[in-house]
Amino acid sequence: MSAREVVRILGVPFSKLSFRETVDLLKQKASSEREDKPFHLITANPEIVMKYQEDLELQQIMQEAGIITPDGIGIVLASRWRGQPIAERVTGYELLLELLELGSRDGLSFYFLGADEETSRMACEIIRRDYPGVRIVGRQNGFFGPDEELGIVEHIGTTEPDFLIVAMGAPRAEQLIFRYKAKLNAKVAMGVGGSLDVIAGKVKRAPEAWQRLNLEWLYRLLSQPSRWRRQLTLPVFAVKAYFEGRRQ
Repeated sequence: MSAREVVRILGVPFSKLSFRETVDLLKQKASSEREDKPFHLITANPEIVMKYQEDLELQQIMQEAGIITPDGIGIVLASRWRGQPIAERVTGYELLLELLELGSRDGLSFYFLGADEETSRMACEIIRRDYPGVRIVGRQNGFFGPDEELGIVEHIGTTEPDFLIVAMGAPRAEQLIFRYKAKLNAKVAMGVGGSLDVIAGKVKRAPEAWQRLNLEWLYRLLSQPSRWRRQLTLPVFAVKAYFEGRRQ
């Protein structure tokens, strides 16, 4: 992406493309000739940005990604503090739903990797029902050992999916895509966190009113109090990003 389409927040190069522009880019990649590695999309929130500060492998992964989208209102606010505003959040879950709509219309193929076996199976059943034109060329739960990993990757490669959807959480999804990019044979690869849990009905997404107020993080915290340790990174991110913006 060109420098004008990117804003760096604590070193992470975030895309300034809108949601619709991002979908159009992925549609273009899916309709293009297959390349020797997937177009790697990463959706990053403040927690991932803070991990980036100390994880050298994650730094390399994110610097080499095809696009990094702002998955969190904190990223949008930080871009404004830098004077290079991002128009809106571009979340993994919303992207996935839009790609499934696109896939159903155009007969695109998907491979789903991640979540537990019941969630994986149920999510794929629901996708087949709600998006009948989507071709699910394979699925695999995320509970496998290091000795099974290469075999799974090679199987994915034989299916040659248009979209490889990895629901294994960050940064594990990003690490797997990066390490095996030459073997995956996917046109686009992206991590979607717990999106399959939401599709399967195992986890409820925040109500629209909370989403409009950009309070999904608070809804998740109230719904899953065990997340409080993860949320401790939010004020640290806010302080660092604010002062980074003030220095500009």
